This record gives sequence, structure tokens and C-alpha cells, in this order.
Amino acid sequence: MLDYILIGLAFLALAGVVFEEVIHLNKAKTTLFLGTFAWILLFINASAEQLPHVQESLEHNITEISTLWLFLVAAMTFVAYLNRKGLIENMLNLVMPAKISLKKLLFSTALFSFCFSSLADNITATLVSVALVLSLSLPLNQTLRFVVLAVFAVNSGGVSLITGDVTTLMIFLEGKVTIVELLTLILPSFAAVMLLASLLSIGMKGEVKIRKVKHETRPVDYVIAGTFLSTIVLTLLGNVFFSIPPMLSFLAGMAVMFLVATFMGAERYNDPILDYIRLIEFDTLLFFLGVLLLVGMLQHIEALDALLHIYTLFDPIYANVIMGIISSMIDNVPLTAALLKANITMSTSEWMALTYAVGVGGSLLVIGSAAGIVAMSKVKGLTFARYAKFSLLLLLAYLVGYVLVLQISPLLLS
Repeated sequence: MLDYILIGLAFLALAGVVFEEVIHLNKAKTTLFLGTFAWILLFINASAEQLPHVQESLEHNITEISTLWLFLVAAMTFVAYLNRKGLIENMLNLVMPAKISLKKLLFSTALFSFCFSSLADNITATLVSVALVLSLSLPLNQTLRFVVLAVFAVNSGGVSLITGDVTTLMIFLEGKVTIVELLTLILPSFAAVMLLASLLSIGMKGEVKIRKVKHETRPVDYVIAGTFLSTIVLTLLGNVFFSIPPMLSFLAGMAVMFLVATFMGAERYNDPILDYIRLIEFDTLLFFLGVLLLVGMLQHIEALDALLHIYTLFDPIYANVIMGIISSMIDNVPLTAALLKANITMSTSEWMALTYAVGVGGSLLVIGSAAGIVAMSKVKGLTFARYAKFSLLLLLAYLVGYVLVLQISPLLLS
């Protein structure tokens, strides 16, 4: 009976996010309350024998959440500083013409988001991509198209590299695919992004003038920008060669940023570097906390394992695509972990299809991926309902990419 109540709480939290505009209650408040309340119920109803297991599960869940929190704090602090100093807008002024058509700008955004997420993690890539879009000051209906495309492109760009997506790394570490095999996902993923860009560009007319506002910058600003880029590169290298957690690398990078600002005299300008932490959207972090507490609870009561029965009902080709769609509602990390523990027998091309599905499928709903949640926190007016209006286009692009993976992978692997 308790399990059904807990699952009901998870659905209630999802409803709170979906109908946020109707009930006028911030999604961070509803998910945080229901997430903590669910775990409290687990402790209250646990027997003496079950209590250590519940405690261990909660501690494991909190460890995963704190890792994500600390990473987000570091990444968001960097981006908040660069955005406040106008470095992102200055960079846009260098690479963009004074006037460009909206369609060309849309494809340029897709290309940038896709490529940048291959180099950086999804969260950092989303923060930078969304900051670039917002700097254009477009009307909301056009901004939403750009942001939806950026979320899909960011998730698609990271799926072919072990440093680009956690689920890709998990599947690789289990020996299901190799790095070279994963690289074959680039073409289908990119084709799906270009298809979505084409669909979103329909009916889009006119040109946009790029505001060439030159922001005054100081040497310390460029040094911090270099620190940010160096942190991204060293995070990738450190993770690949020494298995250093990205969270640790980004915290070290943030610490270097603080020291650089201090030693280069930035504090003399009445601009304390530590104040930039206050510019972070902490409601986003609280929303993450609530969602991940709920997912951890579902994992503890083994509710996610029930999804594995899909593989007994359908062929892996169809089950994988369904898993991708489900990952837009349930965090793809525990979902992938459950699949790997089940020791499902699949061919290499089918494992690659699953890698694509759980990596890109989260884009179908705004709450389905870290990229979507970050975008929702940064763009005023981007709600669950407004994002859902693009779900059919997103689903079509996702399915086309999935089919291309099934068609291309066997040819390249043979």
C-alpha cells in the first residue's frame, strides 16, 4: 500500500509542474515538499530490519544530488560572471554580422549548441546557449523556438561522447559499446537537429539586427573567461585520463576564478567576486533537489524496475525507443542503471540505439533533461505547457534520428 502512495506522490509532483501556471505554485516548492515527504514516509514505515537499507538509499541519493548541486553552483557562477560583464554579448558581436535572417540565426544556434555540447557538459552548454539567445532580445514566441532547439541540440550533441552525457558513459563503462562505435551516433544526431531546425524555421520571416553594444571589460574579465574555458577542457581530460569527477574539476576552476579576481585587484572596484554566487537561480537547484529525491525514492521501492517488463513485451528495437520517451518523464540515469543491471541481451547496434534514445529522449519534455530544466529557469515565460506545444516536432526529430541510428550503425560497424 505504501508503494502505491509513494508512486502517487511522484505523479502529484509531476502534475504540480505541468499545472504550475494554473495553481500559481512554484514547481520548486511542490517537488521539494513531496520529495522530502516521500522519504519521511519511508522512514516512518520502515521496520527495524529495513531501516538501515532506507538510510543507505537516502545517503546514496543525497550524494548524487550534492554532486550535481556543487557542479551547478560552479558552472552557474562562471556564466553569471561572464554574462554580467557582457563577455558573452561581446563574443556574439565578433562572430555575428550586424544583420542576419531569423532562419540563418536559427540554424547557427543549432550548430553552436550541438558542437559546444560535444566539448562541454550539457548544463554548461545550455547555460551559454541560452545566454546567447537571450542577448538577442527577441519576442517570446521566437525566443521559445530558439530555446527549444538549443535544448534538443545540446542533448543530441553530447550523446556520442562519454564526456558529453552521463548515460553514454554508463553504457560505455559496462562494455556495451566502444568509443569509436559511439562516434557513429554523430551523423544521426546532427541530422535530427537539422530536421528540427528546419521544422521550427517554417513560417519564420524577417531579419534581426545584432546589437553591437560594446561592453567595457578589464583584463581580469578575460583571464576569468580563459579560466572558464580551461576548466571545461581540463574537466574533460581529467575525467577521461584520471577519472576525476567533473564536479571536483569545476569547483577547483571556480576557486581559481576567486583567487584570480582577488590577486588581479577586482575587489577594488566594489565588485566582490563571491557575490556572483548570489546571482544563481537557487529555485532551479531546489527543483533539482525535489525531483531527484522523488526519483531516488522510486528507485528505492524498485518502481523503476517495473519498466523493464517492456523488454518482455516488445523487441529491443521498439522497447528502446519507448525507453527514450519514458526518459522525458523519469531521470535517464537511474533508468539506464536499471537497464544495465537487468543484463538485457542486445546487439551492439541496439545498445547504440538505446544510448541515443535515453540521451535525446529527455528533450521531449522540458522536465526530461538537465538542459530543459536549466533553460526553464533562465527563460521567463518558458513553462511546461509552452514547451509541450513543440513536443510533436521534437518527437518527429527524435524518431527520425532513432531510425537513422538503426540504419547507419550496422553499416558502419560491419
